[in-house]
Amino acid sequence: MDRTDTSFMRRALRLAERGKGRTSPNPPVGAVVVASGRVVGEGWHRGAGRQHAEIEALQQAGDAAAGATLYLTLEPCIHAGRTPPCAPAVIASGVARAVIATRDPNPRIDGAGIRALEEAGIAVQTGVLENDAKHLIQAFAKHVRTGRPYLTVKSAISLDGRVAAADGSSRWVTGPTARRDAHRLRSQCDAVMVGVGTVVADNPRLTVRLRGYTGRQPTRVVLDPVARTPLDSAILQPDAPTLVAVTEKATPEAVTALRGTGAEVIELPSTEGRVSLEAVLEELGRRDMTEVLLEGGPTLLGDAVERGLVDRFIVYAAPKLLGETGPGMLAGVVVSNIDAARELQYVSVRHVGADLRIEAYPRR
Repeated sequence: MDRTDTSFMRRALRLAERGKGRTSPNPPVGAVVVASGRVVGEGWHRGAGRQHAEIEALQQAGDAAAGATLYLTLEPCIHAGRTPPCAPAVIASGVARAVIATRDPNPRIDGAGIRALEEAGIAVQTGVLENDAKHLIQAFAKHVRTGRPYLTVKSAISLDGRVAAADGSSRWVTGPTARRDAHRLRSQCDAVMVGVGTVVADNPRLTVRLRGYTGRQPTRVVLDPVARTPLDSAILQPDAPTLVAVTEKATPEAVTALRGTGAEVIELPSTEGRVSLEAVLEELGRRDMTEVLLEGGPTLLGDAVERGLVDRFIVYAAPKLLGETGPGMLAGVVVSNIDAARELQYVSVRHVGADLRIEAYPRR
């Protein structure tokens, strides 16, 4: 792999990262235009309905795009959505070469944008930092293929796997650096989901509270079968949108009271007395939410694991021991023997302050 191509593609990927949490239902994309070894234009997708990355980069490059190389983290689209298709604009710009990290997982495209460039006489190279690019758009890829959002479980545990002490206290298991990182994770998701038990026990706000943050707040989703969320809960404050999912067991009076706080309340099917997680994810997918962060307690997390719904785990592990009587990260997950263990694949393990941040995927 050419080191120059790798270097400029890495720059495009860093630009694309800026769009995480802003572009749903579109993917985050970055673009760099290079002429005679010099960057003459760059861009990133700043939000749904706004210019795509390659258009922004080509406009910045202007006439210098003619004969240049375009580095693009995702192949250009060929269909019109909220904005015109990008492949014709790339062709019209006069670029001589396009280096594209990965094909578009959308079945409507999946190589068609690349073919359009090649048929126009543009030299195309693909696969440069492809794994990095695929990781960046993994939520978009799942949503566009299945209609469901990508589900990330986030949990903070002690070194012996406890999420709270024996008395139920859990503030704070991890340190301030890990908590800031968790807020950045929230900022990259469309929704943050918990069960009503977490709302009653911890009264969380579930908002992004980073210094200087001006981006949108994720939708707060509460799974509340009988609509018992306290009306003075922090999660019902108007600093972010709130969606409460109830079942047929919720009384009309309780639902009306919740709606009176400004929250949206919807009735969904139940499973074993709980709001169906599958139904919730289907509903959020229909709302064009591509990534959901599950921050619930052990019961909700265990249910998601048991149903095979988790796409990724982000676990913050603190150098503390809370003992055997504290609740564990997962409830209701039973493994009869070592051969039946649910295996994960580590993606990264790194320090965040005094704690460890572990990212892992289920082995399918």
